[in-house]
Amino acid sequence: MEAFEIVFALIVCALSYVAYKLYQLQTYWKSRGVPYVQPKFMVGNMTETAKKPYFMHYREVYEKLKGKSPFVGFYFFLMPFAFITDLELVKSILIKDFNNFVDRGMYTNEKDDPLTGHLFSVDGDRWRVMRHKLSTTFTSGKMKFMFPTVSEVSKQLSAVLSSTVEKSDSIVEIKELLSKYTTDVIGRCAFGIDCNSLKNPNAEFRLRGKQIFSDHRHNAFIEAMMFTFPNFFRKIGVKFTPQHVSDFFLGAVRETVAFREKNNVVKNDFMNILMELKKNKETSLTIEEIAAQCFLFFAAGFETSSSTMGFCLYELALNQDIQEKARTEILEIFEKHKGELTYESMKEMRYLEQCVKETLRKYAILPHLQRVALKDYKIENFDLTIEKGTVCMIPIDSIMNDCDIYPNPETFNPDRFSQEEIQNRHPMAWLPFGDGPRNCVGLRFGKMQTYIGLIDLLSKFQFSVCGRTAMPLEFETGNIFFSTKSGIYLKVENVK
Repeated sequence: MEAFEIVFALIVCALSYVAYKLYQLQTYWKSRGVPYVQPKFMVGNMTETAKKPYFMHYREVYEKLKGKSPFVGFYFFLMPFAFITDLELVKSILIKDFNNFVDRGMYTNEKDDPLTGHLFSVDGDRWRVMRHKLSTTFTSGKMKFMFPTVSEVSKQLSAVLSSTVEKSDSIVEIKELLSKYTTDVIGRCAFGIDCNSLKNPNAEFRLRGKQIFSDHRHNAFIEAMMFTFPNFFRKIGVKFTPQHVSDFFLGAVRETVAFREKNNVVKNDFMNILMELKKNKETSLTIEEIAAQCFLFFAAGFETSSSTMGFCLYELALNQDIQEKARTEILEIFEKHKGELTYESMKEMRYLEQCVKETLRKYAILPHLQRVALKDYKIENFDLTIEKGTVCMIPIDSIMNDCDIYPNPETFNPDRFSQEEIQNRHPMAWLPFGDGPRNCVGLRFGKMQTYIGLIDLLSKFQFSVCGRTAMPLEFETGNIFFSTKSGIYLKVENVK
């Protein structure tokens, strides 16, 4: 009986302690006098995301509380986040005081789950070492190195679209087609493999690409707990990546590296660059590190670029005058360079660049950035402190759709990105690639494959809306990324 009472007392104490800790978390911002969004028990401020896309929820929070404080209290499930609403504070976090906000606070477990050890997720010294190793990977010189490979795939894209237009009634679901294009580009550039998904809808790399975003090892609650208590889950060896996805990408990298080393194969691709780093004693990469970076390159590269291209073509279909202006620029620069697209001639297409920038403003594929405070951070001119360990959420989509920064934000207007307009805005008003030392390392490549694909398509095809075009677009709920519920259907005709 005595033993039972002791065990019962211990259970009560443990439950009381857990309840107290949960209470502390749920009242974190209130106890510090910070304006905050009232949380629900256990799910914090995330209940709305079951009914609407994440970005819409963030916009509502931003519009309701901006101007009240440089940051406001927000609860990502159990975790108290500092929801940043002031652009000067954004600049401090990303650039000015970057050394205090180096980490992203993502879940990683390189020992048990090697694919989580990529540049986007690792933190601290691990991130610094990896960034240094990969700093030469995405230079302008390396982009020129890979330019012919991407151009070759873009020609396959336009050939497939031309064949589709000839055989059908010219109504094309553009989203899936563009995903196949970027899958083939990344397959070639990251793995040196001809995925051939443009011609084969059941190509394995395309199927695996879908699984990265559709398949989960755990349910949403467990994933939230993994990000809330990462050290605990890491210690007990919990993996994040689905096993079949991990096995495929690790296997693909091991086979590719082994084949190339045995046969002295050299190609103009990302894999070749990583293999050179593997051989170099100063930058030596393990095969697992190579696999993790290739996985990141694939996951981040194909979905973001294909979505950006899809949204851009959608907006150009709605705005025929803008589409014609972009096409005229492309054809004039083609003529200037004797019909040849080169890396240099691509960079001359300023208006196309403005169209892509406006697309990224209106459709930020990842609607927020996050950084973790490594030590207490006092906000200048305010009696506020971001305490050590607090995750800072920067709602970039909300900022880029703020009517006080971009009047009539729902209107697609590439002229917002003329040099004069850019100089008149705060430098933190456009952040689709982040900023500062931890910005997107692959932004040059992402832009390149996006521009090449759009140039090839717009020079040959006219895009317009049809009866199947969703106006406005509908977006998936419960998805952290900008993702439409269904495809993007457009009427496609040969340029006359």
